[in-house]
Amino acid sequence: MILRLSHLGICVADLARSLRFYREGLGFREVSALELAGEPAATLLGLPGVSLRACYLERDGARIELLHYPAPGVLGDGGVRPMNARGLTHLSFRVERLDDVLARLAALGGTVLAGSRIGGERGPVKAVFVGDPDGTRIELVEAPGDPSRLPGER
Repeated sequence: MILRLSHLGICVADLARSLRFYREGLGFREVSALELAGEPAATLLGLPGVSLRACYLERDGARIELLHYPAPGVLGDGGVRPMNARGLTHLSFRVERLDDVLARLAALGGTVLAGSRIGGERGPVKAVFVGDPDGTRIELVEAPGDPSRLPGER
């Protein structure tokens, strides 16, 4: 029996930079942290000789885990992955004053994907993607109505 969702993990190259982005830019708060090395973490993660620093952040009842690997290091170039790449595609947030949020996230190391921007001229819903400092897609949606509901949901 599955009891509940615990968290979503995001691998980061620079833990301090990512903590700043998620706390100051997206409003998460840090709830705990841990450091692990060697066994049994190496077996669980499939990373021999692992050294891991992790911080758990919460917002709106959701918890994410930022994971930094001093050893064996972080893989990938940090570029934003295409939406049709396998695995987790993005995190999504309802926002007010989209342009203000974009400016704040860019100042904190985010990359605004300007070509993804929609809305404004033809309707009340505006949306755009931002890459976090490690390329994880963040969808920002400005829409009228109850922010706890998806746009179009009744």
